[in-house]
Formats: sequence, C-alpha cells, structure tokens
Amino acid sequence: MRLLHAIHDFLPRHRAGSEIYALRLCRELASRHHVSVLCAEYDAGRRHGHVTWRVFDDLQVIEIVNNWQCASFAETYRPPLIGDRIAHVMRAIQPDVVHVHNLLNLSFDLPSLAAQYGAPVVATLHDYTLVCPSGGQRVHQSEQHVCHSIDSARCARCFRESPFFTQTAFGRLSAVTRGPGLPGRAASVLSAMARRLPTVAGGLVRAVARVPHMTLTAQEVDDRLVAAREVFRQIDTFVAPSASIASEFEQLGVERSKIRVSDYGFVPLRPLPRNGWRGPLRIGYIGTLVWHKGVHVLLDAARSLPSSSYELKIFGDTNVFPEYMAGLRAQSAGLPVAFMGAFDPQNAADAYGQIDVLVVPSLWLENSPLVIHEAFMAGVPVVGARIGGIVDLLEEGRNGLMYEPSSADALGCVLRELIDAPELMRKLAAGVRTGPPVKSIAQDACEWEAIYADLINRRAAPQPVT
Repeated sequence: MRLLHAIHDFLPRHRAGSEIYALRLCRELASRHHVSVLCAEYDAGRRHGHVTWRVFDDLQVIEIVNNWQCASFAETYRPPLIGDRIAHVMRAIQPDVVHVHNLLNLSFDLPSLAAQYGAPVVATLHDYTLVCPSGGQRVHQSEQHVCHSIDSARCARCFRESPFFTQTAFGRLSAVTRGPGLPGRAASVLSAMARRLPTVAGGLVRAVARVPHMTLTAQEVDDRLVAAREVFRQIDTFVAPSASIASEFEQLGVERSKIRVSDYGFVPLRPLPRNGWRGPLRIGYIGTLVWHKGVHVLLDAARSLPSSSYELKIFGDTNVFPEYMAGLRAQSAGLPVAFMGAFDPQNAADAYGQIDVLVVPSLWLENSPLVIHEAFMAGVPVVGARIGGIVDLLEEGRNGLMYEPSSADALGCVLRELIDAPELMRKLAAGVRTGPPVKSIAQDACEWEAIYADLINRRAAPQPVT
C-alpha cells in the first residue's frame, strides 16, 4: 500500500509524544509498505509555502513551510497556499490511504483533497486541535481554566493570548522581510525571531503580538467548529488511544460508529535491573516542559517534602519554552531538583532507570500519555493527576496513585505517603511488573493494516444501484 501520514510537525526538530509515535508506526509499516510523511514547519527563513522533500530515518518526508501568513482567522485552519501544496503532494504520492495524526499547521481541507484522489482517510485522536484553536489542550492558561465544554467567547480570548496569535503577527512580518523595502539587518533579526516562535519570549515579541493584525469573534470560533464537524464527516475511521478521548469526541459530534478505541503501540524498552528503593525517593518527570503539563505543580508539591527525603529529576528540553523554564528554575531554588535535559528516545530506558516513581502532573485532558506506558515497561509505578486518559491507565493502589489535578497539596500528600511507606512503593512496583503487557508497535501496525485494507476494499466494492 502507498500510505501518507499527515502530522503538524515532525522530527528531528520536534520530538513530542505524537511525533515519536508517528515515527515508530511509520517505520514499522515501512517494512511492508511505501510510507511517506507529510508535515509542516514554521520557518521565516524560508518562503511561506516552500516544500522540501527530505529523508529522516529512511522515511520520505514532505515538509511544507507554513509561516502563518493569515489574512483572517479562517486561514489559520484553512490556509489557501498550504491547501494548494497539499493537493500537489496528493497528486505526486497518489496514496491508497491517508492517515491523519494532526491537521494543525496543515489544513482542514486535507481530508477532502484526499477524497478527490480516491484515498480513504483515517485519523488518530492524539489531542483536541480539531476543536481547540489554541493548541489542542482545551486549557485557557491565563485564566487557569480546563475547558470541559466549548465556550466560543472564551476560545476567542484564549487564542488572542496564545503563541499561535503571535505567530500570525510574525507571519505578517515575515512576509514583509522577504520584500525589497526592509533593511537587510532588520529583516534577518525579525526572521531569526520568527523562526524560534513560539519559543521566544520578551517585550518585543509581546509588542508585535499586540499590533492590530487580525480580528476574532466568538462567531468566527463557532464557524471553525462547524468546519471541524465537516472534517468529522469526511474522515472514515477514528482511532482513539483512550476511552476518555473517544467519549469527548463523541460528545463533540463524531459518530460513535466511526470511533475505535485502541491504545498506542510501543517499541519495548531495553530492560534494566531494578534493585529496589534505597535512600531518598527518586521522583521523576519526563516530558515537554510546558505549562499544561503541570511541572510547576510538581515543584510546589516538592517544596512541602523534607528535602533530605527525595530527589526530583526533570527530563525535558529546557529550550522549548524558555519563559516557562525560567519560572521553573526560580521555583526550584533550594530544592533537591535536577533538570536533566532532553534525551534520545532510544535511550529512554536509561532515564527511567534513574527514578523510582514517575509523576504525571498534567492539567489538561490527557489522552493516553506515552510516558505512563514507558514507565510500566521499565517497571516504574506512576503518580498521576486524576484527569482524562490518565484515569484509564492507572489502577489506584496497584500500579500507581492518583490525586486531584492542579492541587499541589494533594500531590504532596501522595508523595509523602510513598516516602513514609516503603512497603507501598514495593507493592506498586510489584503491581507494575505483574500487570498486562504494553501493546507492541508491531501489533499496533498490524491493527492499522487491517483498518487500511478494510477501507480500501470498501472503496473498491461495487456500490448498489438505487
């Protein structure tokens, strides 16, 4: 089969959970099929709409530069030039199936463009970008609000405060910098800043975002939801890695008959011997250092613990969101906290080998966190916020413990319980070891192949005469 996987961004520059999963699935499928990856990249150093064909890890990657040069809010999710480039990719690849991981940075028109070339479309539900214009977490950060329902007026406020709104401002600037009127040094400075969005911070960036460049009303957010529900209709099959996200999308308008619940597959971790817990409890966080992941809550909780009783190791790229990272460093002053930096996914076992318990302090409606599966494969119990798909993975008192999300006091109490009761740690570790095995990426790929084949056969079957 000719398979085209579409995702908002891709490796090597981007290494979050959905990108790593897509890479692993595509590599497994590529042993039997022709697999290409379509992705986007924000890079003001290249022209908006520029297409690069490259190879990563033996996979063919087609990368479209989307610098968010949007004349309206509608163009943030349906950028005309990006749609044109996607159509060219469809024509070149002629895929038998298109597998959508994320349409952020691409276009809501991608499923209809695939249909024009006779390709059925499937989608993995990684997050809520189809219905949340501010990144897919359904969290209004400035108001510290989890959006259990969609409030269009709140969405409009949230988007105007998000890095994506700033990207639209810099998109306008990047268009100017490629023109003949701006002095070369000014153009290079603005382009360099724009290439680093949304990671850069500071007064100039915020000033640029405040320049009037785009209106946004609740009605325009409602229009986006209407467009999202049309995407729901155009996608043939959705796979939800957790029952939680399946239920959420059913409430948002996806037909229940279109959704299959099937968790992610994983490459087995290299096993490491675990000799039990001695000395201070080694608490770990592994993931992106971003507000909605709740690392600041974990640091608040750690401050309530005796400093001699634990070590906190935080693994994650410290350069992705520098303003948030600066706050974490200030918050951790005087605590036994080490920022370990990022690591190659192939070396994940080494990271888990350095901790006794993993904390997943998420504030958003998590799907099926990859780090929980990896911890289980490494024999590490988990303390997680009682929210979203975390609840689907943890069995209270057997392989982990839960607490009320956003409550540093509640998290601190759970961690203190583990420190004070070594026998509880041993019980949880034993529960992880004797629990059900994590699904392999090979098994996952076989399940996807069956879905692809079924859709292709249905498209090829003669339609009844009416």
